[in-house]
Amino acid sequence: MQPIRKITAGLASLILAIAAFSWPAAAQDATPSLNSGDTAWMLTSTVIVLMMTIPGLALFYGGLVRKKNVLSTLMQSFTACCLLTIVWMVIGYSLAFTDGGAVNAYVGGLSKMFLAGVEKAALSGTIPETVFMTFQMTFAIITPALICGAFADRMKFSALLWFLAIWLIVVYAPITHWVWGGGFLAGDGVLDFAGGTVVHINSGIAALVAALVLGKRIGYPTEPMVPHNLVLSLIGASMLWLGWFGFNAGSAVGANATAGMAMAVTQIAAAAAALAWMFAEWATHKKPSVLGIISGAVAGLVGITPAAGFVGFVGALWIGIACGLICFWAATSLKRALGYDDSLDVFGIHGVGGIVGAILTGVFAVEAIGGTPGALEGNVGQIWTQIWGILATVIWSGIATFVILKVIDLVIGLRVSRETEIDGLDLNLHGEVVP
Repeated sequence: MQPIRKITAGLASLILAIAAFSWPAAAQDATPSLNSGDTAWMLTSTVIVLMMTIPGLALFYGGLVRKKNVLSTLMQSFTACCLLTIVWMVIGYSLAFTDGGAVNAYVGGLSKMFLAGVEKAALSGTIPETVFMTFQMTFAIITPALICGAFADRMKFSALLWFLAIWLIVVYAPITHWVWGGGFLAGDGVLDFAGGTVVHINSGIAALVAALVLGKRIGYPTEPMVPHNLVLSLIGASMLWLGWFGFNAGSAVGANATAGMAMAVTQIAAAAAALAWMFAEWATHKKPSVLGIISGAVAGLVGITPAAGFVGFVGALWIGIACGLICFWAATSLKRALGYDDSLDVFGIHGVGGIVGAILTGVFAVEAIGGTPGALEGNVGQIWTQIWGILATVIWSGIATFVILKVIDLVIGLRVSRETEIDGLDLNLHGEVVP
């Protein structure tokens, strides 16, 4: 028995020694550390999301306007990239992603103005904070840039610069904080994986307000205002589709299973929406158009954005079909019935598509995928939570955008002169034309 006791005691000592060695390591593992795979994926996502604005959105919008305004439209997207980068660095990131103290439910603080404290070694989860900050910067760039499509052909360039900068600070940064920075919508359980409220409903409502405040283009709707180059638009839409994988799968903030699922459902929803719009247009107007199918694809990408980390394949299919059909109706019938002039259908696609996607996230959310069940799994209340997030975004974006535009109009004016609009913005604002 003595040898057995010795062996048992030895094994016990060995186990204790291993445990004593492992426990500190386990405690250390609980502290986030740099993950090179996550970092590589987020670097890639950041690059392709930036590509969504330049050249993706620039080409998509540039091909949709009339030839006399193509350069001004390209200029808007490129300038937005430059200007909003600086605004994000100076104050936007801090307002969105720091602790706002007593007002933290509504807006962040100023502790990271000029990116103070965002050092080389600083981490955000398992990636450098510099990468996280830049990734979020690409969202802050494209969201205001999307609005430009609503007032294409008629806003002064000086007014545009003021509008973009102020809107990012007053509208975009606070709503980002509400959803992703520890604000009240996150606390209330609103699901928005990659920007259904933050990006699309936000920009779509602002676009509608801007279109109403500036008024209709001269000649609209009696004068034909057909796109001058759908080849450019198709190329731009294709770049948007590609970049959306960084947009949605990148919002997993890591190279993981959530990113893989987000990528798969993004592809499914985009394809379903493109086909749904195409067939709806085919049945209504007897011909399927290039403009229709690319618009449908973007509508599907918009709709799946809030849902990407929460729904499965069948949910993505239905979200895509719904967005394709409803956004087609909004961009044609609804727009015609209400009589507003949203030049490039920003509200019809981003606003309406974002709302549809946000609501259906509450329907199709799968607990095994995103941790929160939707209505189909018995959590009907999630639909009302989603609607609350939509309403909060619509109210703040709508009111704040209206005030910003009215103040700018009062100080420097919003709209170009009648002569400038008739002759074209390219020549009159920028001294250049496309031959």
